[in-house]
Amino acid sequence: MGRNGAGKTTLLKMIAGVEMPDSGEVRLGASLIMGYFAQQSLDVLDANLTVIEQLQKDFPQEGLGSLRTLAGAFQFSGDDVDKPIRALSGGEKSRLGMARLLYDPPNFLVLDEPTNHMDLATKEMLVDALRGYEGTMIFVSHDRTFLRGLSSRVLELGGENGTGATPKIYPGSYVEYTSQTGHEAPGTHS
Repeated sequence: MGRNGAGKTTLLKMIAGVEMPDSGEVRLGASLIMGYFAQQSLDVLDANLTVIEQLQKDFPQEGLGSLRTLAGAFQFSGDDVDKPIRALSGGEKSRLGMARLLYDPPNFLVLDEPTNHMDLATKEMLVDALRGYEGTMIFVSHDRTFLRGLSSRVLELGGENGTGATPKIYPGSYVEYTSQTGHEAPGTHS
């Protein structure tokens, strides 16, 4: 976490291999299978397809029943699966993006602002779904519900003023971070 411009998204992009570091290297484990949810990852959805058509395109080997079950788990039920992607709200697109990412979950998730455009109920559903995730996650979020529900360690970039050069590690959860520092993280919201 950190103020806007502290380098949070850049760090995730380097971990995901989307950007190269100015110096040094990023080395990931040999058996690691990464799933990356970028703030712009929804741009890869095909606006001309419906929700179910997108899932069929992404998982052509799967049957319609299992894809409808997947869609339902992310709150697309009944006629919702026939909605064109171009007509979806930002939150619905985020849910579809998460459904695609978590259908066959990788063992390492890199999530950049996954709750953007989501309402409270959807955020809580996502936190519940990720609570059961058995792999490793690194994420950037300004959402207190998400931070409180999932964090087990905090890496703060930029420090209090947003310009500090040395990242600071807090070994406990976000709740412990706020208790230790006496404040919420910069830029957090409900």
